[in-house]
Amino acid sequence: MPKVALFKQDGSQAGEIELNDSVFGIEPNTHVLHEAVVMQRASMRQGTHKVKNRSEVRGGGRKPWRQKGTGRARQGSIRSPQWVGGGTVFGPTPRSYSYKLPKKVRRLALKSALSSKVQEENVVVLDNIVFDAPKTKEVVKMLRALNVNEKALIVTAETDENVVRSANNLQGVKVLSVTEVNVLDLLMHDKLILTKDAAEKAGEVLA
Repeated sequence: MPKVALFKQDGSQAGEIELNDSVFGIEPNTHVLHEAVVMQRASMRQGTHKVKNRSEVRGGGRKPWRQKGTGRARQGSIRSPQWVGGGTVFGPTPRSYSYKLPKKVRRLALKSALSSKVQEENVVVLDNIVFDAPKTKEVVKMLRALNVNEKALIVTAETDENVVRSANNLQGVKVLSVTEVNVLDLLMHDKLILTKDAAEKAGEVLA
């Protein structure tokens, strides 16, 4: 089982903690990680693109010239696709780009992301995070005590409003609960800061 140092909120070490081997100690599957990131990014696309087809473009109700006898090609409307200002054929219309991977694949991707953080020694486990009130300087103070200068993802066992609001103003710092953890956020942030309860809960749920 992978062992990592356990720290207090003030940066002092409080011993070690063993992480679940089947969640934090597997060989990361890079292909599955890529699939999960593509899926998440696709689901974030708005898909609000829209063009007008020939029935939606204004005008073009009258036949521009008679059918026969002019020597020109027959035309039914000046809003046909071949005309400047005409409708667009097979253009983009509003749609959803989201799709889902199988549950086992999503779980493997999450475990791969967590294991890669452990292998890169980018996991910090805290015994607890407690803020009396939402204060940004408390998060800054905690990160300095832990020598974290990179983008950090803080994961708590349950949603803690004080912690979330304290980190909201900090660029590069994000707070999630265990149930909200996802592959994209894990890979986008350099350091993963877990509470002890969150690490244990993740080990139970994902195992």
